[in-house]
Amino acid sequence: MNLNQIHNVYFIGIGGIGMSALARYFKAIGKNVSGYDKTETELTKELQQLGISIHFEDRIDLIPADYYVENTLVIITPAVPMYHSEWNYFLEREYEVKKRAEVLGIITKDTFCFAVAGTHGKTTTSSILGHILFESGVDVTAFVGGIVENYNSNLIGNGKTVTVVEADEFDRSFLYLHPNIACVTSMDADHLDIYGDKSAIEASFVEFASKVTDKSKLFITNELPIQGVTCAVNAAANFSAYNIRIVNCQYVFDVKTGTEIILNIEFGLPGKHNLMNALMALAMAKTFGLPNEAIASALLSFKGIKRRFSYQIKTENLIYIDDYAHHPTEINAVHQAVRELYPNKKVLAIFQPHLFSRTKDFADDFAQSLAAFDQVILLDIYPARELPMEGINSQWLLHKIDNTNKKLVSKQELVPSILESDAVVIVTIGAGDIGELVPSIKKAIYETI
Repeated sequence: MNLNQIHNVYFIGIGGIGMSALARYFKAIGKNVSGYDKTETELTKELQQLGISIHFEDRIDLIPADYYVENTLVIITPAVPMYHSEWNYFLEREYEVKKRAEVLGIITKDTFCFAVAGTHGKTTTSSILGHILFESGVDVTAFVGGIVENYNSNLIGNGKTVTVVEADEFDRSFLYLHPNIACVTSMDADHLDIYGDKSAIEASFVEFASKVTDKSKLFITNELPIQGVTCAVNAAANFSAYNIRIVNCQYVFDVKTGTEIILNIEFGLPGKHNLMNALMALAMAKTFGLPNEAIASALLSFKGIKRRFSYQIKTENLIYIDDYAHHPTEINAVHQAVRELYPNKKVLAIFQPHLFSRTKDFADDFAQSLAAFDQVILLDIYPARELPMEGINSQWLLHKIDNTNKKLVSKQELVPSILESDAVVIVTIGAGDIGELVPSIKKAIYETI
């Protein structure tokens, strides 16, 4: 498919974080862009402000009339059900209908592609890398799965020669990509509704890694069963971050590269996992040929990503942080960062589980991760693309959490329950619509300070 011959791009599920980045991209390069989503959100409002027409009912008559032509590309998200009438309308008339991952594959085939894979760390690592490349003057476009604070967007740059993409393991999407330089940040079990077991997801990552034929261009963590350039924090590796200090609430560290030592790199995102993300981005940028000074400057100026340890309130007596964590490993990373920054402070975690299948598959791990906080509030499971599973609910998960300060509340009860807590640090966690509740939580807390 030749994207140059496409005039119109229609998105079914345009409000998704990955889909909306593509929508911004096609709008920026001069295509007519329109789409459907089931729910209006801040993201869809931002797209509408760019001049993108969006409707929120699955109705064929709401598709713009000038899209009923051959040179229209239709892009769908895996979250859209097979019975969706607009999707079937385009399929029945043999339009060019592609998954988001397929379109990214087409874009990356004709560019120098950086691909960031891993069950955790994709968004932060790809955002840091995109920022380093953009700040260094590279002709780059970075498609990322979060809103980067420096740009207030999930699209960095509008370059034509270099791309940065998140290599998403869901539905084996990353196998469509054509990476020149890649990394794998982690290979934990996830998406078992797709893969079945951990060995299947590991095999898929191995297949992705094989797409990078030059193993000096593939970056991995020490423990992964893949051949590549190793990266580690406080351990021996080809790229190693060490001598880590916290100065003025941010990390300062040194890096051994095998041929040199880079001193006193400053980086503001908390948590050991974010140090690894920064190190992976640094290693890829250096391999691409960028100078140390440019990389260090970009790491210092990187402001972070919305909903990734995102400070909502930061006063002497009260801290409110919002985070997208939706896997036990990610919740552990949030806990580690909070304890490192705020030792001996009482911490309240509010968690909205994401997907019935993920809750079922990792219930014991979720329970253990959440029990580490001083207080726990659970919301009902956010179903996303799934139908309910018998016996799998938040009450079932709550019983598994070994913590006496725990309770399950409705969304309506959430703010009063938070205000009843005497915790000094409050963290909202989850990948569902809990992010939409953050403004009202923040407002209510502010009114009590």
